[in-house]
Amino acid sequence: MRAISTVILMLLCMATTSAQERQALLMVHFGTTYDETRAKTIDAINGRMQQAFPDCEFAEAYTSRIVARRLAQRGIVKPSVTDALLQLRAKGCRRVTVQPTYVIDGVEMQSLRRDVEQLRPFFDSIRVSTPLLYSVEDCQRVCDILTQRHPADPKRREHVVFIGHGTEGPATALYSQLDYMLSAGGHSNYHVATIEGYPTLETLISELRQQRARTVTLVPLLFVAGDHATNDISVGWREALENEGFTVRLAIEGLGEVPEIQQLYVDKIGK
Repeated sequence: MRAISTVILMLLCMATTSAQERQALLMVHFGTTYDETRAKTIDAINGRMQQAFPDCEFAEAYTSRIVARRLAQRGIVKPSVTDALLQLRAKGCRRVTVQPTYVIDGVEMQSLRRDVEQLRPFFDSIRVSTPLLYSVEDCQRVCDILTQRHPADPKRREHVVFIGHGTEGPATALYSQLDYMLSAGGHSNYHVATIEGYPTLETLISELRQQRARTVTLVPLLFVAGDHATNDISVGWREALENEGFTVRLAIEGLGEVPEIQQLYVDKIGK
């Protein structure tokens, strides 16, 4: 992350000390270059947040430098967390709530907290809220929402697989927790797997074989249905499961498209 000029920040503070104190809401997204899914997910939740908190100065930031760079080449500018916070401070906002649309508390959350800590001295208050899957209550609510949204008849050997991104750190255990909660809740024909973490595609195939699954529906456990949904899930995972003899269906939508999931993020800000 680029170094921040203390002199510039001090000038910003001096320029706004007499301004009326304003509260701000900063939405932080990993980002996507896919315009259609961005409109259905990121833009949709941004609009919902602005409706829910009309008195807050609103801003958004993207944390993927690759995504931001590719969008900038197309004339679409998305600020970093640091730039967005500096812009809010210049507007006189001294109290900020930061709400990420991440799914788990992984490396992206760690990076976000570091960025915020670097600027914390220049605000009266900066609160970083939690990602979608953080508490046991969060996981249970997501299980309830997704099983209702994607019904499957176990008598017909229909199974549903929610596919997350995954991570190398301990936060990947949230996916196993979600998988266990589905089974413990009577949804043994629902599964959770990850592209880059655990449970893996191999452990999923083993489970599906044991349960003699016939039809498998793949659903992204991702906030946006971008590159991973288009390539890894819709192509790679589908072909791998079809080669194992399963009939594969796709239910490609980002979590951010689901109104009930959007509401979970809104609820986090009020806590």
